Amino acid sequence: MQRTVFFISDSTGITAETIGNSILAQFEGMRFDKHRLPFTDNAHKAETAALRIKTNYAQTGQRPIVVNTMADRALCEIVATSGALMLDVFAPFIGPLEDELGTKRTGLVNRSHGLVDFDKYEARINATNYALTHDDGIDVNYAEADLILVGVSRSGKTPTCLYMALHYGVRAANYPLTDEDLEKLELPSRLRPYRDRLYGLTIDPVRLAQIREQRRAGSRYATLQQCRWELEQADRLMRQAGIPSLNTTHVSIEEIASKIFDRFGIERTMF
Repeated sequence: MQRTVFFISDSTGITAETIGNSILAQFEGMRFDKHRLPFTDNAHKAETAALRIKTNYAQTGQRPIVVNTMADRALCEIVATSGALMLDVFAPFIGPLEDELGTKRTGLVNRSHGLVDFDKYEARINATNYALTHDDGIDVNYAEADLILVGVSRSGKTPTCLYMALHYGVRAANYPLTDEDLEKLELPSRLRPYRDRLYGLTIDPVRLAQIREQRRAGSRYATLQQCRWELEQADRLMRQAGIPSLNTTHVSIEEIASKIFDRFGIERTMF
């Protein structure tokens, strides 16, 4: 069975989509046709969204589901005329918070992802630049790194570093273990002064071979034999050097980052 889901917001729609997908994931066996409608921040856009949702209802015969993070109640009511099931993400929290804080919410739109704290925003941009310049050993000035990810090529180091930088302002570098490093089974000299900042990423060899095959089809680099050897040697090296590690095969980037933060005692918020 398939149902249509609309993530609708007066801002980017990231919150609605993130929370909505977490909820939908609880319903195994269901297929969802998902649509994001960001920046629905005035009556005209709300009416357009309502018409689109209502049209989908008529075409499919199935009541659409709307995951909504719009702050303006008038806009919510316009979208509700579509007949969809309205799931207001904020509703369960607003009333209790108003009672606790002794004040009413403002209802201002475009607040969730605005430049609430310029210093934090600038820190995220600087951390992202740092991650890019310290990707795959391009720059080895690790003195300013909050942490350094190590692992074989294509084990998830780069996307994890960029995620931590862009969302949390963490200065994360990464170092790819080369065949020479793996043959010696020694921690590279440039990493030794920063041993307490190292964290290893590993992956299933079959999955690694699939990823590498997409990048360099038919190469020795992508063979299952090469992948197995590299991962086995990397595991020996990390255990020998006392580097904590995580298998990323079935773990999302968000979860990888959370586990790394927990290991290093890093407490950061997104905004």
